[in-house]
Amino acid sequence: MKKMTSLYSFLLFFLIMLSWESIVRMQQVPELILPKPTVIITNLYTNLMSGYFTVHIYTTLIEVMGGFVLGSCLGIGLGFIVAQSKRVKEILHPYIIASQAMPKLALAPLLILWFGYGFLPKILITALISFFPLFESTVAGLSHVDKDKLSLFRSLRASALNILLKLRLPVAVPYIFSGLRVAVVLSVVGAVVSEFIGANQGLGAVITTAMGMMDTPLMFSSFVLLTTIGIVLYQSIYFAERLWLKKYYYARRNDL
Repeated sequence: MKKMTSLYSFLLFFLIMLSWESIVRMQQVPELILPKPTVIITNLYTNLMSGYFTVHIYTTLIEVMGGFVLGSCLGIGLGFIVAQSKRVKEILHPYIIASQAMPKLALAPLLILWFGYGFLPKILITALISFFPLFESTVAGLSHVDKDKLSLFRSLRASALNILLKLRLPVAVPYIFSGLRVAVVLSVVGAVVSEFIGANQGLGAVITTAMGMMDTPLMFSSFVLLTTIGIVLYQSIYFAERLWLKKYYYARRNDL
């Protein structure tokens, strides 16, 4: 069944590409407006083989992973703190919401002014964009606890740490993985947004340069690379989640 679903998905992708190629050829759409998939693939292959994309992929990956790791630490860490105390949640939550309401594109020039044009401001922007889904997922997961089980733990005089590690955390882990999947995709978006503001390297900078040169195939080649990076990172988190769930439930079954 899974193989058939994958086949249908591939066939749908092939149909979309074939339709795209056919419509552009029949309507004679200028390459500047919409290049054919074959032109994009050729452009992508040529630039990959020449090494043009190498430094830009490397730069974007550093920004994505740096922002993702920092945003994950902030989101999970603050989530743990907020979930433990209703008072702390009431104090911090408005400020966390305000940090997300602030347009990151408007904040980017300030960070560049303060920290220069290196990796740091771009990693900070990426972290700010990616941390919120993890924060919300962590808080939701740690708060989603069976009340009867919680009462049982408290009646047995379990410490707050034991309740956290043995009751709240196992329930929260699937929520956290869900937040990680969203956050890693947003990290790609955050890195590209930060490169639009001020960068001479990275796939976002390539898109900006291609716009200036009116090189639409190069823009689409960058889109393909960014999409591929996002998909690979998303699937990596998904694979780690399935692996953890498999080991966790296997261990629980052995304990029983």
